[in-house]
Amino acid sequence: MNAVEISHLTRRFGDRTAVDDLSLSIERGEAFSLLGVNGAGKTTTLRMLCGLIPPSGGEARLLGHLAGSPEARACLGLSPQETAVAGNLTTRENLTLMARIHGMNPAEARRAAQSQIDELSLGEIADRRAKKLSGGWQRRLSIAMAMVSRPEILVLDEPTLGLDVLARRELWTFIRGLHGRTTLLLTTHYLEEAEALSDRIAVMARGQLRALGTPAALKAQTGADTFEDAFVALAGESA
Repeated sequence: MNAVEISHLTRRFGDRTAVDDLSLSIERGEAFSLLGVNGAGKTTTLRMLCGLIPPSGGEARLLGHLAGSPEARACLGLSPQETAVAGNLTTRENLTLMARIHGMNPAEARRAAQSQIDELSLGEIADRRAKKLSGGWQRRLSIAMAMVSRPEILVLDEPTLGLDVLARRELWTFIRGLHGRTTLLLTTHYLEEAEALSDRIAVMARGQLRALGTPAALKAQTGADTFEDAFVALAGESA
């Protein structure tokens, strides 16, 4: 069974079609990126996958469960664009709080928090307040919070947004370390990030799927020397 199955997914807002008959699948354990220019339909697709809005047509399933159902939500962890951490709480307290929100009792929540601290190498910031952390560390904490319930599918929405080059590269290493532990679904405007972190990439434009494949396959498909050139060829207005 695939981690994600999207079949003829469509979403309309009045007369505007934001996602238009989208079909694709994501394999379990895969690192998958969804790319497109602003307005391409990426965010709307993610919101439907997370059950935040219903589709106008078609469906999406997570590990066989209809998107938005309690079973699908239990499979999913989300690290949003805006780092969602409680600034006055420590790293440990943020993780424990998120575990409690997922229904764990206090002892289970403490163990889950410590597990994330150990597995994701957060020991040096475990007892520091989140508001004292750098942007890169806050993003790591946000991802750890999304993983505290051990979701089988992890959505990273613009994970390095606003970070400097060094912090971004450090977070790439961190994300690579998650590969194989969970299915990763990534959105980003940094094309080199998608190329570096993804097994496969889907390119959307005007709500439709324009191309799907490995970074190398997409470059070969367009005859481009760089992934940026391939993306422009696939996602541009004249494509």
